[in-house]
Amino acid sequence: MPGTNGAVGSAPGAGLRPKGRRREAPTLRNPHPLGEALPAVYADDEVAQRLTAALDAVVAPAICALDNFAAYLDPALTPPDFLDWLAGWVGVVLDENWPLERRRGLVARLAGLYARRGTVAALAEEVSLYTLVAPEITENGGVTWSSTPGGPLPGRPEPGLTVRVRGADAAAVDPARVEAIVAGAKPAHVPHAVEVDR
Repeated sequence: MPGTNGAVGSAPGAGLRPKGRRREAPTLRNPHPLGEALPAVYADDEVAQRLTAALDAVVAPAICALDNFAAYLDPALTPPDFLDWLAGWVGVVLDENWPLERRRGLVARLAGLYARRGTVAALAEEVSLYTLVAPEITENGGVTWSSTPGGPLPGRPEPGLTVRVRGADAAAVDPARVEAIVAGAKPAHVPHAVEVDR
């Protein structure tokens, strides 16, 4: 399993925190020792066997990572430093002060939001995942139907989007963070405004 290799998170801005390295995991063994793959003439050669044993220690972490590659791509199982890498795949900037389980949940949920990216529902869910507050979103669009041609069009002709974060929990919300979330998740051509009522 990838989580058993002693890796410690290496998030951007981690400062002087110690970083574990998979290449220095002494308990990993190569499941396919190189010495066994040598021609029979080297089977009893002590130098050849010791040399291949040293190479086994070098390739064992790489083989372990490849054998567990599916787990590295799962936000629930991946080591903490790979979680930051996965977050970059879906355009998420993780707060290193959050608990690990909250960061894992955010990456897992936002990956699924990509199918609905640009919609009001997806924007509301993304803002609430970051802030833990359900936002109020007002936009200019609309949908209607009419049995007669030439009926009035819904919404307003000029695009616009307003995101409001209110309530008792809004005091802990960073307006700059909400601004960045909205700017990254909304359609690029739609002007927006962010209001955080503390």
